[in-house]
Amino acid sequence: MPSESTEQHKAIAHSKGPVSVAIVTVSDTRTPETDTNYHYLEPEITGMGHKVVGYRIIQDEPLQVAEALEEMVRSGAQIILFNGGTGIAPRDTTYDVLVRKIEKPMPGFGELFRMLSYAEVGAAAMLSRATAGVYHRRVVISTPGSPNAVQVAWTKLIKPELEHLAWEVAR
Repeated sequence: MPSESTEQHKAIAHSKGPVSVAIVTVSDTRTPETDTNYHYLEPEITGMGHKVVGYRIIQDEPLQVAEALEEMVRSGAQIILFNGGTGIAPRDTTYDVLVRKIEKPMPGFGELFRMLSYAEVGAAAMLSRATAGVYHRRVVISTPGSPNAVQVAWTKLIKPELEHLAWEVAR
């Protein structure tokens, strides 16, 4: 029997209702008032009829990253969006923590993100360790913290597949 098409999957996913999303900003300097990524993502998510069920700003410390991930899982989030800490500087540890936790990697996310970033920033795109995968039946997505990177990831990759992602890991 042939498998269902992606469009059929998206239609089924859409019928399941709102998706619960959590946002974690990894930054040593941002505050709730200056977190431009949250202020961009929150109305994008709610404007689609979905809900933000968790939000934290943390420093790029391995223990804080791991604790935020567990907190967002407990919040009931189906999709957990991390932004920040994906570079190669010694201080960037978000990727290192998340890649150890992810049970099913989604290498295509990072590959596509870097391809899209290349069009924006050129060869510097190779410095990004953007990643995604499944952890405890939640989709975890980690992008660089620059507002442009968050917007590219959201508009080109996450938003078009948000419902589909949530449905696939829950079915």
